[in-house]
Amino acid sequence: MEFSGYDINKYSPRQMVALPLALLLLALAVLGYTTLATGLPLTPGIDFAGGTAVTVFTSDSRETIEATFAGYPLLSVGEGVGDGKYVQFGPMDDDQYRSFSALVNEKYPGAKVDQIGETFGKTLQSQAFLALIFSFIGVAIVIFIAYRNPVASGAIVLAAASDITITAGAMQVLGIPLSLGTTAALLMLIGYAADSNVLLTTRLLKRKGKFEEKLSGAFRTGIIMTTTTLGAIVAMWVVATAGQIQIISAIASVLIIGLLADMMNTWMLNAGILKAHIFRSGKK
Repeated sequence: MEFSGYDINKYSPRQMVALPLALLLLALAVLGYTTLATGLPLTPGIDFAGGTAVTVFTSDSRETIEATFAGYPLLSVGEGVGDGKYVQFGPMDDDQYRSFSALVNEKYPGAKVDQIGETFGKTLQSQAFLALIFSFIGVAIVIFIAYRNPVASGAIVLAAASDITITAGAMQVLGIPLSLGTTAALLMLIGYAADSNVLLTTRLLKRKGKFEEKLSGAFRTGIIMTTTTLGAIVAMWVVATAGQIQIISAIASVLIIGLLADMMNTWMLNAGILKAHIFRSGKK
């Protein structure tokens, strides 16, 4: 793989960390603005905000369905295999939901209706955020215990936090809502980010040899490992998108964004911090 032979040693630490830090600040600005505007850093899906999902098999077009439910809080109309349609609605009060149910039964008698209450959605939302926070804290504790080096450990934690922040910012810009599926994807990214950064840090701090040779060797191994995983996830995204499987497509999209962010943060941000630290301490 030609990219794995790229000379990463030719850049100074300042050059290496500039782009990741700029994108991190941009992502924080996007999430901060969204929080001020809506109260949440990411737009929640119906899993967390509450709402109703209707699955129907009909030859009606997307425009026809949108016109049919124009009087209700319609969020999206997804097309599945064959004539399958997956229609999502925001929260409705009791009277509105009763008239909505009557319309669905009249227009699409065989439709499957799934409802998530707004209160239950907020409970799921809180639990999802707690899962993300505790997962990140657990990884950080293990990293600090394993290395006992505040600079190396802090660089790993910063890189992992930047992965999640940049991915979340991209989700908001691209309109990918936070759901149970995309939350699971973010949790997977925390583990993957720790894995790739531990590979780099262990190679540079634990092995003997010239710094340039150790960094180049770690870079080749890490890039091959990440691009292999990325290729599999891209294939999953293509299949899910072509088959209109929205949840799988959303999960794959988040993982693709996260892996690209992880490549940047591992081999630019973390590597740049470690390079500056090692050169400053005279251990080259």
